[in-house]
Amino acid sequence: MSVYIHHGLRTPIGVVNGQYKHMRPELLGAKVIDQLLCTTDGDIHGLFCGNAVGTGGNIARLMGLYSSLPSSVPAVTVDMQCASALMSIEIGYAHIASGLMDTVIAGGIESSSLQPMRVYANGDERNGSYKVAQFSPYEHTPNAMLEGAERTMRKYNVTHEELAPYIISSHQRAAQARKEGILDSIVMPIVIDGKDCVDESIRPNMNERLLKRMKPLLGIGSLVTAGNACLTHDGAGFVVLSKEQGPFRIHSMHSWAGNPLYSPEGALYSTEQILKCANLSASDIDVFEWNEAFAVISALFGRQYPKLVDRYNIFGGALAYGHPYGCSGALLVLHCMRALEERNGRYGLCAIAGAGGTGTAMIIERL
Repeated sequence: MSVYIHHGLRTPIGVVNGQYKHMRPELLGAKVIDQLLCTTDGDIHGLFCGNAVGTGGNIARLMGLYSSLPSSVPAVTVDMQCASALMSIEIGYAHIASGLMDTVIAGGIESSSLQPMRVYANGDERNGSYKVAQFSPYEHTPNAMLEGAERTMRKYNVTHEELAPYIISSHQRAAQARKEGILDSIVMPIVIDGKDCVDESIRPNMNERLLKRMKPLLGIGSLVTAGNACLTHDGAGFVVLSKEQGPFRIHSMHSWAGNPLYSPEGALYSTEQILKCANLSASDIDVFEWNEAFAVISALFGRQYPKLVDRYNIFGGALAYGHPYGCSGALLVLHCMRALEERNGRYGLCAIAGAGGTGTAMIIERL
């Protein structure tokens, strides 16, 4: 059975301790769901929500109860770390394709601002408190993702000079898209304390001089800096999936897993595998949306598909908008839909790497 994307919305993306510093993610997500329900015909049969650093429990259910959804709608929380929202969409897709449900809402929420501190049980050999979970048996450090990016940069001999154009382009494209209002149809207006919320991390004046001034994040000699690694963020985003025909069809989805010490590779390898499974070539894809949590991810794209860079993150990526972990996959899908409309394209490919060496990819067909 074919599965279609009818429409979707996201919030403006807030930087950690910024505009949403006191906003619980389930309440932020409920606002998006309520707005989606205003333009959705028929009943919703399921809610699937990604979340990586929340307070635990079934936060999707809590969010659903805070929203206008009937309490009879079941809800499931998905934790695949950075890939959580895209996996939520994949699970929603599978429920519809298998005939279990007709219409669902899927996406993700995150609040780095309200990320809780946790404490290991007395009997656990890993004693003390922590914020960042363990992703691999080979390491247990709050800097696991930064160190994974560092290893990947060294593995592929990526230099700061190679990364700079991708970083600058991401901010410039995002700033231009905001100036032209290209994403207005998918960004839900939110006002807090009388102020309009915005995508807080876009820096239109990003340049090589600023990048050279940014200190390494892992000590002297480190390649990872605040310029080539995105900050931490808050946000929410969802799409409505249905068996009834809509403007976009989910062509295919695919998940990948590999070496957990080189997690940024997830976007590249999940892309390669989904293209193979879908019997498509990269040149068949009109727009690519990769989650550039680190600029090395963009460099991997440029090396693998040098002739297609003009199709990559055409409105800018996570280096500019931000990376609200469990929500980011939904942002990719929403931006991909707008990019296909803007380019009058047929196929769009979204891909995201996740902590622990995972990746998820989806191909969307515009009808």
